Amino acid sequence: MADLSRFTDEQIAAARRYSATTPPDDLDPRIEVLVKDLIGRVADKWTMLILEVLAEKGELRFTRIGEFVGGISQKMLTQTLRQMERDGLVKRTVHPVVPPKVEYRLTPLGMSLGAAFCGVWIWAAENLQQVEEARREFEK
Repeated sequence: MADLSRFTDEQIAAARRYSATTPPDDLDPRIEVLVKDLIGRVADKWTMLILEVLAEKGELRFTRIGEFVGGISQKMLTQTLRQMERDGLVKRTVHPVVPPKVEYRLTPLGMSLGAAFCGVWIWAAENLQQVEEARREFEK
């Protein structure tokens, strides 16, 4: 299995629990709406990359996040961070200094979302060879 050391044992265990849980038949429709909304949001790649950077590096200034994410425009970084703040995934702190200093950090909610999506990394590590094999077969 690939190196999953960037995740804690607790995050890996939580991801395995999430993936093994079957939703009940009487699922609250609001949960379904939230799941679809979150999948759409994190599937935009920037949210997941920002989640990963903030989980690894801790609290960071806007420009440092952009440097660590790489390839993201200032406009997209601003939009993504605002949406993440709206959803309660990041906390924005403005320090009253000149020039203004603004930092972002993951909230516990953001950390837990990162842990939930840790399952994708586990799946990728466990199934890499099969996916590569299927892609080679398809190309033939």
